[in-house]
Amino acid sequence: MSFAELLEHVGSMGCFQVLYVTLLSLPLFFMSPHMVLQNFTAATPDHYCVPHRWAFPGNRTLEDEDLLKVSIPLDEKGRPEQCRRYARDQWWLLNATVVNRNGGGIAVTNKTAMETEPCRDGWAYDRSVFPSTITMEWDLVCSSRSLKEMAQSLYMGGVLLGGIVFGNLSDRFGRRGLLIWSYLQLATTGTATAFSPNFTVYCVFRFLTGMAYSGVVFSCLSLFVEWTPMRTRAILGTWTGIAFTIGQLLLAGLAYLVPGWRELQLVVSTPYFLFFAYSWWFAESARWLVMAGKPGRALNVLQKVARINGKPEAGEKLTLEFLRAKMKNEMASQKSSYSCLDLVRTPIMRRISCCLCFVWFSTGFAYYGLVMDLQNFGINIYLMQAVFSLVDFPSKFISAISLTYAGRRFTQAVTLMLAGFSIIVNIFIPEDMRAMRTAFAVFGKGCLAASFNCVFLYTGELFPTVLRQTGMGLSNTMARLGGMVAPVVKMSGEYLPFLPHAIYGAAPIVSGLAAAFLPETLNIPLPDTITQVENRSPGWKDEEQQQMQELLDPSKPDFSKITI
Repeated sequence: MSFAELLEHVGSMGCFQVLYVTLLSLPLFFMSPHMVLQNFTAATPDHYCVPHRWAFPGNRTLEDEDLLKVSIPLDEKGRPEQCRRYARDQWWLLNATVVNRNGGGIAVTNKTAMETEPCRDGWAYDRSVFPSTITMEWDLVCSSRSLKEMAQSLYMGGVLLGGIVFGNLSDRFGRRGLLIWSYLQLATTGTATAFSPNFTVYCVFRFLTGMAYSGVVFSCLSLFVEWTPMRTRAILGTWTGIAFTIGQLLLAGLAYLVPGWRELQLVVSTPYFLFFAYSWWFAESARWLVMAGKPGRALNVLQKVARINGKPEAGEKLTLEFLRAKMKNEMASQKSSYSCLDLVRTPIMRRISCCLCFVWFSTGFAYYGLVMDLQNFGINIYLMQAVFSLVDFPSKFISAISLTYAGRRFTQAVTLMLAGFSIIVNIFIPEDMRAMRTAFAVFGKGCLAASFNCVFLYTGELFPTVLRQTGMGLSNTMARLGGMVAPVVKMSGEYLPFLPHAIYGAAPIVSGLAAAFLPETLNIPLPDTITQVENRSPGWKDEEQQQMQELLDPSKPDFSKITI
């Protein structure tokens, strides 16, 4: 409560906060494109083995139908095989009679021994949609197709490690420094990825880019919640989610206009050099400075905020003694350092951490299981990317209303359960009903987007200031672990087609039940210490609301009336 009182004193939502939130939001427009970039840079077009008679494999096209007919066998659906070719050209097929069998199967009247072999001379690719992707450049198809999924898993591994490392460092050394470094790392490694000479180097740079992703996202979110009042946190949390949604929609347009994978990689990476340049203006979180035992720096930052917000007199009245008096309980209760063990050391913190692990894992698991599988819907991939992005706007708008009036816990549980049920329903819809299957998938994705929108805000409100970044790092770890597991589960569909959807759907339902055990944080000030989290009681919320009303009442400007 004490810091909320100080923030109101210097201006809790003035020019400083508006400019600060705006500058923090701009990089977020390019964050989601990095996460789902491989939908386009690693897209797999139609491909076939290079025929024996193509003298120049580098000039591969799919126009010579006769040559394909004698070189490439057909699969059970009457389409050219993607991973095998005839060991010898079957010229007799040009004069053979071909008839349909069983609604699309192929039979020939003149049967001879037609041995096949793997694609020893490489592949020919259909470049009508994608002129270049890493899949085409490094032949990540057939026996090497798992390498494409491995590249995405390595990126998620980088995001996971970044959440652990940068989250802990941010709680120890501050949000601003880690954010500046993350901007620079993302700009350099993202740009370097576009010039990767081989697949191994590509994976290394993508891994480092994933680490920087976590540093940017969670430092931004902590600065959002620590520099703004509680009455605007739901709105700002929704705005953050909308920024990610706009980024996904932006990616659809950029990928269409810049189809080459190297050029697209550059387009979404180089803006971070600009973000790095202006990030030096950012002020460190005064709340963190106080809790880190640096009240002098916190005082300077608060006085700067007061001047920008047009309250220089309020800033001049602030003194180090006043600051220490208002934050004495928090400063006295803080430890010299905190670790991940503090997230599970006490009963309430343990319950919060365990439940949030379930929520983050299942949300990331189901979300990336859907959004990284756009090609399999059988619809134009650019259109699918746009539709998957547009559904976020109504879902996040509805979630913002629910967050404001129904609360965080209710919103979190309901969005997860609805997402799980919509995914499971697709198990019972025939594959040829693409429109209906797509509609349920889009609805499920919208619910998962709303869940992400809620859990980002909810997590920041549940963890205390001294462990907020560490807690966000743990949550990020579980979400990225879910993102890494999702492609593995998808591969199980080769054995049981319904199994991936069953698992993708069951996970959100279970975690929705776990969310019901989390404390409600609607209209409750941010906790600064573990003690404040543990001491929450049914009457605590009403007491704090009464204090905030006294604070905002102009007829009662005396801060001494507020208990600490």
